[in-house]
Amino acid sequence: MRVFEGFLLAWSSLVIHVFASPQLQVENRPLLHRDRDANSSTLLPPPSADPWFQPPADWQLKTPGSVLKVRKSPYSNITIANCIDTFQVQYRTTDTHNNASWAVSTQFIPASHAKCNATHPELCAHGIVSYEIPYDSADPDATPGYLLQWGEPYGEMSDLLARGWFVSVPDYEGPLSSYCAGVQAGHATLDSVRAVLQVAGDFGLRTADARAALWGYSGGAMATEFAAELAGSYTPDLKLAGVVEGGTAPNITTVGKLMNGKDTAGLLVAGLVGITSQHTEARQYILSRLKNSGPYNITGFLNATNMSGVQALVNYMYQDVYKYFLGGESDLDSKILTDMYNQDAVMGYHGTPNMPMFIYKAISDEMSAVNETDALVDSFCKQGANILYHRNSIGGHNQELWQGRHRALDFLAEVLDGTNGTNVTSGIEIPQKGCLVKNVTVAVTVKVVNGSIVVNPVNVTVLSNGTVTLTPARRYVEGARLRNMLDVLGFARGLF
Repeated sequence: MRVFEGFLLAWSSLVIHVFASPQLQVENRPLLHRDRDANSSTLLPPPSADPWFQPPADWQLKTPGSVLKVRKSPYSNITIANCIDTFQVQYRTTDTHNNASWAVSTQFIPASHAKCNATHPELCAHGIVSYEIPYDSADPDATPGYLLQWGEPYGEMSDLLARGWFVSVPDYEGPLSSYCAGVQAGHATLDSVRAVLQVAGDFGLRTADARAALWGYSGGAMATEFAAELAGSYTPDLKLAGVVEGGTAPNITTVGKLMNGKDTAGLLVAGLVGITSQHTEARQYILSRLKNSGPYNITGFLNATNMSGVQALVNYMYQDVYKYFLGGESDLDSKILTDMYNQDAVMGYHGTPNMPMFIYKAISDEMSAVNETDALVDSFCKQGANILYHRNSIGGHNQELWQGRHRALDFLAEVLDGTNGTNVTSGIEIPQKGCLVKNVTVAVTVKVVNGSIVVNPVNVTVLSNGTVTLTPARRYVEGARLRNMLDVLGFARGLF
């Protein structure tokens, strides 16, 4: 398995890297830590075969957010641009039912941090972004902490590192890979930030004035959103500078119905397997309703437990998932499953976010209806939330990943670097209080030219504010990796 087989936004997004920020030309070498762990000279084994992933004997006695162990420089070769070193943190967290659990978060240190020292602390990083990758898998071996040693899927981590911020990537699905279990993901995301802030000072982060923010898109936005809702009650000690989420899917049940029979049907299977790992009775119900024979049977369905998100997409592509069940679609609408969805997979019922938020979504998002996100934002705003919400009239779910990136990065710069105001180059206008909802038109063209990926923002308009200008086209040359991915998938739907 390689990184492109492990991560996904939606089908076509896997093959494109774009950078909204200029890359730093740096040598990827371990500058900060010479005492590398003994096993870091080779590739990490998958979590199921990695002894380090096993928590210490007394881990359940620790409080949520406690650090269980730290591994320095786990990756023998850093393949992510603008990164100079890494470390991993295992920490105590809680699952959906507030039972003791644990998770792992991988930290990426920006190349600009090489100048950091005790004499010049102002050169040390002060910002940290918890970046929730949409790994969308029920396989415990398809975690970011394992897969990122081969590189990143979307280029956003390099962008964040180029701005001089630590990047923290939690395995927020937990040890059971509970994909689609929102409360589990929210807890693990918040506890990851808690734990990392305890030890990041040892790696040069200016913890005295550190600011932390969250960012997730699509499946990653589920973890980000649940973390934002739970922050006030679950981590009242943790102050987040801001939260960014794009392609948000407030109601997983409607998303599942849209996916069935489509090229994304595999996410419905992985989601059912993943979320029921947190709900024993619901899992037993599903097992009792799966067919034992025929082309759509229990064995084929449960194979998703050994598949990454992309592998599930390939395996179940265009399948009618309802055919796996004795009662068809009605089995998935049963009370026991509906109660589970409402508890663990529907947004808006776990608290009002208490930090500035930027939410961006395509009005024509085909994965999740925009009116559901409209209603979520409206509900939060009525409860006193502070939200900037952009509704983009151009493109769909995949396109908004690229089209929202510039604005997401600029919002993070506002809340992390303290400029907090209007950035006229991006249309970012954070309300000092309350909410601001804007219909925007942001179009981005993505092309492959001679094996290189060219991204060009065009016709950028903020309807209520006149025309604004985004950064010019940028090129990221990685033809070999692109061609390899095209071989793996066979095509790149819709974007080329």
